[in-house]
Amino acid sequence: MKVRGRVWRFGDDVDTDAIIPARYLNTSDPQELAQHCMEDADAAFAEGLQPGAIIVAGKNFGCGSSREHAPLAIKAAGVSCVIAAGFARIFYRNAFNIGLPILESPEAAQGSRQGDELEVDLATGAIRNLTQDRTFTAHPIPPFMQELIKDGGLMGHVAKRLKGKA
Repeated sequence: MKVRGRVWRFGDDVDTDAIIPARYLNTSDPQELAQHCMEDADAAFAEGLQPGAIIVAGKNFGCGSSREHAPLAIKAAGVSCVIAAGFARIFYRNAFNIGLPILESPEAAQGSRQGDELEVDLATGAIRNLTQDRTFTAHPIPPFMQELIKDGGLMGHVAKRLKGKA
């Protein structure tokens, strides 16, 4: 499974309140959340985002609260993948639970600039920066986690499996 898109770059310690400000947590509607994704970190993000965009960030991305609203807002906004030097563990789990692909790669986080075009192979962990003609690596997403992503997250995966047994 490959994704391709332009980089939106963020720094270290991007917390869940920066991803989706708490004032919008009165809804769990993905499209409503998408309109406010990264609003406090970069006011132009939601408006300027092109489908398939890739967020690249530093260490500890998604720190803060344990709410699933943060990865849900990112996915609903049309982001195809998040690459960071490191993720908060609860964000990491929540991202896969809702079907948002994420990869840890300190090299790619450091070596990618705003607007660069990346091609990411989720199965192998290869990250090609097409703008700079550089290649980075990340641990590939395990096959089971790839299935979760393909099925739209944990709930979709469970529903598919239950349907197959009926």
